[in-house]
Amino acid sequence: MAEAGTAAQTINAGQALGGFQQRFAALSGGRKVLLMAVGAALVAALIGGMLWSREPSYRLLFTNIPDKDAGAVVQSLQQMNIPYKLDAGGISVPADKIYDARLRLAAQGLPKAGNVGFELLDNQKFGVSQFTEQVNYQRAVEGELARSIESISAVEKARVHLAIPKQSVFLRDQQKPTASVILTLHSGRLLDDAQVAGILHLVSSSIPELQVKNVSIVDQDGNLLSNNNRINQANLDQKQLQYIALIERGYVERVQAILAPLVGKDNVRAEVTAQVDFAEVEQTSETYRPNSPPNAAAIRSQQTLDQQGRSTDPGAMGVPGALSNQPPGAATAPITAPVGSEVASASGASGNSRREATTNYEVDKTVQHVKQPVGSVKRLSAAVVLNFKPGKNKDGKPDYVPFTAQEMAQINNLVREAIGYNQSRGDSVNVVNAAFADARSLEDKPVVEKATDYLQTNWPSVLKALLLAIAVIYLLFFIVRPLMKDITRKPEAKPLQLDLGEGMGSLTADNGEDGEGGGRSSEEDQAQMAAFADLLQQAKELAKNDPRMVATILREWMNEDEGKNDNPNKVG
Repeated sequence: MAEAGTAAQTINAGQALGGFQQRFAALSGGRKVLLMAVGAALVAALIGGMLWSREPSYRLLFTNIPDKDAGAVVQSLQQMNIPYKLDAGGISVPADKIYDARLRLAAQGLPKAGNVGFELLDNQKFGVSQFTEQVNYQRAVEGELARSIESISAVEKARVHLAIPKQSVFLRDQQKPTASVILTLHSGRLLDDAQVAGILHLVSSSIPELQVKNVSIVDQDGNLLSNNNRINQANLDQKQLQYIALIERGYVERVQAILAPLVGKDNVRAEVTAQVDFAEVEQTSETYRPNSPPNAAAIRSQQTLDQQGRSTDPGAMGVPGALSNQPPGAATAPITAPVGSEVASASGASGNSRREATTNYEVDKTVQHVKQPVGSVKRLSAAVVLNFKPGKNKDGKPDYVPFTAQEMAQINNLVREAIGYNQSRGDSVNVVNAAFADARSLEDKPVVEKATDYLQTNWPSVLKALLLAIAVIYLLFFIVRPLMKDITRKPEAKPLQLDLGEGMGSLTADNGEDGEGGGRSSEEDQAQMAAFADLLQQAKELAKNDPRMVATILREWMNEDEGKNDNPNKVG
């Protein structure tokens, strides 16, 4: 039984292989080539996957290093027994050893290339000259500046050269330091004006008395990036330009948003130009006003001096000499004494009085410090174009007609209010009503004409879509579908002829198909099936009554098959 099962499995495998060979032989030449190409691709992918799984993955250890440093790194890797690969991109090592290799190479000071910073001053030797110290310090500053510039994303490598003159005690002999920077940018990257200005100020701020105008920046192609004259004249950086564009875009959106519901989204075009003042202005003023009325004035300080004196004996008076010894003349007195005066009595009494008053009032003073806002709008200019509105022409046909004067005045007022029109600062608004060049007639066009217009306008995109659709349809119906159909369909059943010996006749089964390709009627099919059933019944009875004879017949059939190599489906 085991041998019979094994023989049956062998026969089934041979039949399956033979069926696949028949199907492959029935395919056309192009399909055979396609099948072989697909099989070759699968085998190549399988082999590549096996090789990739066996070989460890490599990662870049260092890239873009000089040849001298690359040789030192390779020599160190050989000494450490670490496998490596050399290619145009750099040096690669296995992924599981990359961090170990970097740490061990860093301990050896590899790679040595790169900018040297202030670590150059760590190993100063005793007894070096002042000139050597100055040169080392300048090299350290240049290296630190280069490192700082290389931290910018667009810069791949930087070199800084400083020209620092020797200090002099004489003012006329003093010279200002200068600097030059050479940048190597990444492929496809550029520096805008704001980044260039940032590098200029970075270098100038790192060196005492180094001015921005004395710094030059050049890229790897020799292009001068630091055009100081242009930067100083414009006095605008990228952020300021973006701010101006943002303001203008905001005004345009306001105008279009307020006019779109009235005239249609596609029937209005607006542009706004803004003049923005970025000057920083600080102003301080002191204002003095006249004194307030006396009754409302505030007294700041007041000083009063009151002095009085009285004496009965004036004592000796006069100038010594003969004239002073003369007798006094006759006494005279005024008829009326003035108010506030004191009159000496006849007995010779005399007196004096003094009164002073000083009053200081507060002075009205105003101190005002004003800082003007940066980025204020100095002037606006708006230009708006409106398309004609839908209506009827003089002939009564649908057409585009201009707006009336009243409608234009209303639209003009809306635009002024939308942008915040200010006549005192010189704003201007100009609204024009004109027919757009792409305006179409309001009359309904036939579908064919609309399709023709669309094809004339968009024929490149339509042609691309048509070619793509044709290619997809060809692949699906003429390559994929026949190939799948040929592979998945069953082989055609061939007629089976049974020769039952002499007097028994023969049995032929063709599944209802004629060997010559012609069809048969239903009556012939029924007659053939009836004859087939009779012959089958006779064969069963013969096998039941005389099995030895049936075995002999089967043995003879098998011998004939081996000798003639005939069709395996035909027995006899």
